[in-house]
Amino acid sequence: MGALRDVPRTVWLLAAGVFVNAFVAFTFVFVFVYLTGPRGLSVAEAGVVSGLGGVGLVAGNFTGGWYGDRYGHRRVLLAASLVGGVLIAAMPALPTPALYAVLPLAQYGAGVIRSANSALVAVTVPEGARRQAFAVIRSASNGGITLGPPLGALLATAFSYDWLFLADGIGTLFFAYWTARVVPARGAARPKAGRTPGIWRELRARPRVLVLLGAILVIDLVYRQQYSTFPVYLGDHGMDARVYGWMIAVNGGLILCLELPTALALRARPPLAIVGTGLVLVGAGYAALLLGAGIGPAVAMTALLTLGEILYKSTATAYVSDRAPEHAQGRFQSLYNGVSVSGVILSPPLGGALYAVAPGLLWPVCAVLGACAGLAVLVAGRIPERASLRVSGAAGGSATETGSPARSPAG
Repeated sequence: MGALRDVPRTVWLLAAGVFVNAFVAFTFVFVFVYLTGPRGLSVAEAGVVSGLGGVGLVAGNFTGGWYGDRYGHRRVLLAASLVGGVLIAAMPALPTPALYAVLPLAQYGAGVIRSANSALVAVTVPEGARRQAFAVIRSASNGGITLGPPLGALLATAFSYDWLFLADGIGTLFFAYWTARVVPARGAARPKAGRTPGIWRELRARPRVLVLLGAILVIDLVYRQQYSTFPVYLGDHGMDARVYGWMIAVNGGLILCLELPTALALRARPPLAIVGTGLVLVGAGYAALLLGAGIGPAVAMTALLTLGEILYKSTATAYVSDRAPEHAQGRFQSLYNGVSVSGVILSPPLGGALYAVAPGLLWPVCAVLGACAGLAVLVAGRIPERASLRVSGAAGGSATETGSPARSPAG
């Protein structure tokens, strides 16, 4: 537990705000039911609105860090939380046609919040403590997401779906207030004047980061099949929604119990080896479904997928942060966050199309893609980079490839 003392108090306070915000973030779970129920949209219309929301979410993740590098990560986080919170809370009062524009804008705000929050953690935490810091934030978020939906279902059935949007909006506004309290403006990262190298030049100088980003793009397409084609597969083999609900519960329970202890135990290990192993485990999870259609393979798939997620997500986020130059910390986080949610858009149509044409081919393809992504990251450690990029620098500087925690003064 001594390693947790390396995580600054600000991150723990941010994690408390993240937990509250995630706990009341009901709309992402119930939005489709809300659109086809109280709003009276057809399944196709609801799919279009939800899809536009997904586009907004991914776009927000890709751009949030760019704003932060220019205007300051704290400032961007506060602005996105205020705008997003108001839009979400106002949705029940809006006419149905307005949802085609407001939901994507609200989701865009959520994506900006995610990238800005990651960048804020990255510039707050000294190198060597970022893995456990990101694990703390993810544990808080997953805790809220796991515990919140049952309360949301109770509110929706006992009162109205409108209360879900109101609670979500208030939670987002609370996160803005909480962040303003726990991250003082004087201590927040501010953009520096002067010309700096372009982002693509910085990325070309870090080929390992480029390989990692490509692997995460592939693995997110595979990983998110558990939310689209996997429940359809279970239904096609006689397992109802209750089985799928238990699979998701297994996923959430394992993450809550194991992610932070795993980050602490492996903090001195080479990051790319951990990430690569995690991606291979995700592929192995889908390979488990080739053993047959039943509860056993489904549980094995969920367990392997979750263990892979525990290994790669926090570690990959911290690795990108450690390799980012100080002036581009937000943009590096935006690139990572963007590719890490790209499956929200890509996974359902691509996986659904393959499952419709050749259902027996989807899981082998997922297994192969996961294995290839993992092997690419494992091999990436052999790619040469300039020696200056392997030496720990100032805040937001690069991590050593040995995986040893490089100490730097807390900022």
